[in-house]
Amino acid sequence: MRAGASPESIDAVLKRVEELGFRAHLSRGEERTIVGVIGDERPIDPEQFESLDSVERVVRILQPYKLASRDFRRERTIVNFGNIQIGGPGIVIIAGPCSVESRSQLLETAHAVKEAGAHALRGGAFKPRSSPYSFQGLGLEGLELLAEASEITGLPVITEVVSPTDVPTVGKYSAMFQIGTRNMANYALLHEVGRSGRPAMLKRGMSSTIQELLMAAEYILSNRNYDLVLCERGIRTFETATRFTMDINAVPLLNELTHLPVVVDPSHATGKASLVAAGSRAAIAAGADGLIVEVHPHPERALSDGAQSLRPEQFASLVRECRDIARAMGRGLYGAVS
Repeated sequence: MRAGASPESIDAVLKRVEELGFRAHLSRGEERTIVGVIGDERPIDPEQFESLDSVERVVRILQPYKLASRDFRRERTIVNFGNIQIGGPGIVIIAGPCSVESRSQLLETAHAVKEAGAHALRGGAFKPRSSPYSFQGLGLEGLELLAEASEITGLPVITEVVSPTDVPTVGKYSAMFQIGTRNMANYALLHEVGRSGRPAMLKRGMSSTIQELLMAAEYILSNRNYDLVLCERGIRTFETATRFTMDINAVPLLNELTHLPVVVDPSHATGKASLVAAGSRAAIAAGADGLIVEVHPHPERALSDGAQSLRPEQFASLVRECRDIARAMGRGLYGAVS
C-alpha cells in the first residue's frame, strides 16, 4: 500500500482478496502496510489489485515460504514472550532443565538461573524420547510445577507441546509453546499452534534443511500467528564426536531469508556440557537473538540429557561471557544497557 493509505482503502483491498477466494495477511510496518495474498497456487493477475485505491505496487514472492520471507516483511519481527521480547536489540537467554523431575529440582534450578541472569525458564513436562523406556516427563504435574516456578520467580515459561490435543492444556500453563525437532513436520500440530495465537518456538528438525524449517514455519504463520521464533538446535551429519553438528551458518542465513527471530540451542547442538559455552558465544557472534540452554543443579542425577546440562555456576559464567560478546557485537543482553 502507499504510505499513508487510509483504513478504508486497506479494507477495500482485504475485501477484494477474500472475494477472489484467497486469504489476506496484513503486515503493518513503520512506513508501509503490506497485504499478503495467500491461497492455492492459482495464477493471480496483478492488475486486479494495482487498480485499487492506494495500492502502490504488487510484488510476487518467489520463495515457497511466503509469509516467512523477507519479501513479505522487511522489518524484523519482535515476539512478545511473557514480559520480555525476542527479536529486538537485546539478546534473550532462556534456561532450565531438560525435564521437570520434581518440585525441588525445578525450583532450585529456576532460582539459580534467574540469579545468574536468565530471562525465561525452560523445562519439559512432555518429553518425546527416542526410547519408549526413557523418562517421558511428568505430564500435567510438570506443567503445574512450571506454572508455580514462573509465579515464584517471575520468569515466563516455555515448554514443549507434542500433540495437537494438548495445545489448550499446555497453553494454560506456559507463555510460549516449544515445538521440538521430532515434531517440526507434525503438520496437524503446527496448524493447531497457529490457530492458538500463542507465541511459539519452532526447532529445526535434526535432518531438515533450512527451506524445510521455513516451510514448517509457514504452517503456523498461515494461521495468522506471527509470534514465532525459529531455533537452530544442531543437525545430523556424518560426525559422531558430538551429539549433533551445530550449523552456525544457519543463523546469518536465516537472518537474510526471514524476518523471524532466531535463537540457538547450544545444549542439543553439541551434546556436551564442555562445549555449550563456546557454542553460545559463537551463536551470539553470528547474530542470534537468543539462547535456550539446559541447566541442572545435579547433572549426574538428571533423568534426561545430563551430559549436556550445565551446573548453575557454569551457567552464571556463560551469561557473563555472553554479555561481553553481545557488547562486542553492538548489542546487549535483554533489559541491560550495552
